Amino acid sequence: MNIAKLFEMQKVLRDRIGYNGEDRFNKLILALIAEAGECANEQRTWKFWSKNQEPRTKALKYPAMMEEDKEYYNPLLEEYVDKLHFILEIGLELDYIEIDLFSIKEKNVTNQFIEVSGRAYNLYFQKRVSGEVPKGMYEVLVATFIGLGEMLGFTMEQIEQAYMEKNKINHKRQESGY
Repeated sequence: MNIAKLFEMQKVLRDRIGYNGEDRFNKLILALIAEAGECANEQRTWKFWSKNQEPRTKALKYPAMMEEDKEYYNPLLEEYVDKLHFILEIGLELDYIEIDLFSIKEKNVTNQFIEVSGRAYNLYFQKRVSGEVPKGMYEVLVATFIGLGEMLGFTMEQIEQAYMEKNKINHKRQESGY
């Protein structure tokens, strides 16, 4: 994954959106946590009360299409990549775009989801208390996010490609006043 390229692409989208309110960092943290929940909902194995615990990795793009024209997408990957947008945004906000990429994994995917959200909360509290977030804290958030992707079975190439596709959609949404 070319993280420098992804930061550049995210900065273009960020500049286009143009929101610079003083609550921007807090909103980015909340967005990341909300997206983590959406991704977990597609992953499903933690839903011990449900008989359907299979991750949702194939869904129709356009359900009303004729059978021969049907296109599919991976909802789990799409939700995972939505989180990447906010992870990159947080890096831009903190001015940490030159980072070391590594992976941290918990013993299971449920714990990994909790760890990613916990690391996001830690950034929020650190900034609230001291006004600054050490670069290492951000890198650990990214590392737990990368570990989650690995645990979900995604390659760095799949993640990068899905990010680029979603980035295009996000630009189109800006054109239409989303």
